[in-house]
Amino acid sequence: MVVTFKHLEAFVWVADLTSFVRASERLNTTQPNISSRIATLEGLIGTPLFDRNGAKVHLTSKGQQLMSHARAVLAARDQFLQAADEKALTQGILRLGVTEMIVHAWLRTFTLALKAMFPNLAVELTVDMAAELERGLHARQLDLALINGPFQYPAASEPLGRYPMIWVAAPSLGLSGPLRTEDLAAHPILTHARGSWPHRLVADHFHVRSARLVPSSNLAACLQMTVDGMGVAVLPKAMANRELAEGALVTLDYPWTPDDLDFQARYQSEKAPGHVAKAASLAAQVATDFAAVNQ
Repeated sequence: MVVTFKHLEAFVWVADLTSFVRASERLNTTQPNISSRIATLEGLIGTPLFDRNGAKVHLTSKGQQLMSHARAVLAARDQFLQAADEKALTQGILRLGVTEMIVHAWLRTFTLALKAMFPNLAVELTVDMAAELERGLHARQLDLALINGPFQYPAASEPLGRYPMIWVAAPSLGLSGPLRTEDLAAHPILTHARGSWPHRLVADHFHVRSARLVPSSNLAACLQMTVDGMGVAVLPKAMANRELAEGALVTLDYPWTPDDLDFQARYQSEKAPGHVAKAASLAAQVATDFAAVNQ
């Protein structure tokens, strides 16, 4: 019996996720398989690598001593694959987190380009608020997050551009010309989900006015409600381009909007394999191409 890449992958992921179950999910196998790989590795080395007391597992002193070497071996394998420059050799799952704005802007273009670059790499997609996705990235539940700031945790990043927010409404509401705060407050104000950065900014702006904020965790539904004349909305312009072009929505002349959404492709460079960095760079190129046409 010899030490294999599978043994080292199990070792690294159990350590990073502090859980045999989560490591098995990350490596697309079963918890008994992960336990078997760790037990085999410990048998070959002749000493325990993990303390198994309590709900979480932690590295022993020997495990801590060997962890950097295990990462170096896996990094060397990744460098070999990059040097071979054969994209089909890159396999596994990329756990990708995106906000809903990316979904409605250029996610399809990105995933198609990613498939062309790495044909044997599967994408597991999570759509959520930026703050939740950043926490998932920090906990290593995600490999790559395409999210807007502000950011709480340090990470490697590729800029994805800034996306302006605009006020929009259905033409049937008859809102034209320079508008005052009370003009908007006369209608329900449809916003991002409660707890999101744009919602906080809108809530702060209207906090002393009698405005009715209607947050939504689904921006597509928020957009449709606005088209249907159920209120005014502040949304990323990139999401409303089609409706504006078709005349289903009009831009409102109001002197304040939330800050532009500053998007980045973020990942943990010290732990992520090379294809994650390449995927982040690809996202930056797709975002640049999208902005050239739509902004």
